Amino acid sequence: MSSYANASMSSAPPLVPLAEPFEAARIGEFVRSATFEATHPSDAELDALAAAVPPGTRIYVSAVPARAPEEQIAIAQRLNARGFEPVPHLAARNFADVGALDHYLARMVDEAGVTRLLIIGGDRDTPAGHFHHAIEVIESGLPQSHGIREIGIAGFPEGHPRVAQAELDRALAAKLEAAAATGLAVHIVTQFAFSAAPVLGFIARLRDDGFDLPIRIGLAGPASVATLLRFAAICGVAVSARALARNAGLAKHLFGANAPDAIIRALAGARAGLGDVAPHFFTFGGLAKTARWAAAVAAGHIALDRAGGFRVEPP
Repeated sequence: MSSYANASMSSAPPLVPLAEPFEAARIGEFVRSATFEATHPSDAELDALAAAVPPGTRIYVSAVPARAPEEQIAIAQRLNARGFEPVPHLAARNFADVGALDHYLARMVDEAGVTRLLIIGGDRDTPAGHFHHAIEVIESGLPQSHGIREIGIAGFPEGHPRVAQAELDRALAAKLEAAAATGLAVHIVTQFAFSAAPVLGFIARLRDDGFDLPIRIGLAGPASVATLLRFAAICGVAVSARALARNAGLAKHLFGANAPDAIIRALAGARAGLGDVAPHFFTFGGLAKTARWAAAVAAGHIALDRAGGFRVEPP
């Protein structure tokens, strides 16, 4: 059986005959613009990535508090050598001082060809130095001094487990203002979600407030339900996690993993009214698996179902 075949055919929802090629094409077009998240990809995963997605695809490189910056730089170098665009997470709290941040930026730009960053506060409870928040890095001017002209900042469609919504709104507006004042273009990368409703609401609020910047919509790539629920609990996406738990039995896909087909179908259907949006895959089930799944969807190897999602089919 092909690796794209459904792992649980008996419990799968009935398919919609592919008399709806327009919708299938719309889904494929949406996924073709995807970016991906990587933490510590192996050479085998990079081989699979190169076989599945186009050169120049943005691959965001996670910043892990316990990992030395040199490891993240090395990953960015490997991605650049393979023809991808590395976009490192710059976690403000990981840097002891201005000198350490300046050295990191110089190496990322000079040795890994980095032109964009995702600037975040970071998960470290106790900052390594005087940087506490992303806005402090933006206002420092250091990224700009090394030739960085665009940054990503984080968005939270379902809120943050430790930060009030009003504070999130204020912080987002302040970062956008600081970036504009220092000549940086901005895009938003959202926390992952399993349900379209909070994402659509988040985007609508941004557009209503006059923010027309690009948005990369966080989605969890194919992974086991247990894995997804564990990360959902850590990241505070409770509303989406409940939706996932209710519908997990309907969504068995590649290698028996839960795939983000329903939310992708909903977002692709609403895309015309959302502005500049694209999927951004968190690869909890593995970079290679996510890249292969996304490539199959982008190529149109899908069958729509009556449950509001789709299944990846053999080519």
